[in-house]
Amino acid sequence: MLTKDGPKVLEFNCRFGDPECQVILPLLKSDLYEVMQATIDKKLSNCIPVWFEDRAAVTVVMASEGYPGNYAKGLEITGFSQAKEQGLEVFHAGTTLKDGKVVTSGGRVLTVTAIKKDLTSALEHANKGVEIIRFKGAIYRKDIGYRAIAFLKQSRYLFEGKTEN
Repeated sequence: MLTKDGPKVLEFNCRFGDPECQVILPLLKSDLYEVMQATIDKKLSNCIPVWFEDRAAVTVVMASEGYPGNYAKGLEITGFSQAKEQGLEVFHAGTTLKDGKVVTSGGRVLTVTAIKKDLTSALEHANKGVEIIRFKGAIYRKDIGYRAIAFLKQSRYLFEGKTEN
C-alpha cells in the first residue's frame, strides 16, 4: 500500500494464487515437484524451469452474480463434460457436491483455462469455454487478454520497424 512514508507491505502470501497458477502451470514443461524441491534445497540454478514455448494460455474466472457482495449458493453447474471434450481445463474454487451434482458455494466459482498455440487462439477458446459452463447468474469478464494482444501486436510492429495502416 502506498502511504505518505512510501510503500508498505500489508501481507505475504506463500501459496499459489488463483487464477495466476491456473494459467501459468499448464505452460510448465518441467516437473513442478523437482523445481520446488530444488528451490527448498537452494539448488534452483541446477534445475532451471523449462516452459512450453509453443503454447499460450488464458484463464477466465467465472463468478456468481453479486460477487464480491451477496450471491446465491447451491446453484447447479453444467457443461463440464462439454468443456473437457473441447480440451478446456476447469478449476474449481467456490463449488461443492450436493446430491451428486456440482453446485455453487462461493463467489469466485471456477476458472476456465484454454491452452493453444498462440494467445489469440487461447483467448477465443477460453471465451467459448465460459459459454459452455452454465449456472444461473454466472458472470465473467469479457475483456481478459485483449490488452495483452494489443501490446504484442504493437511490440511486433516496433520490433520489425513497421507501421500500422
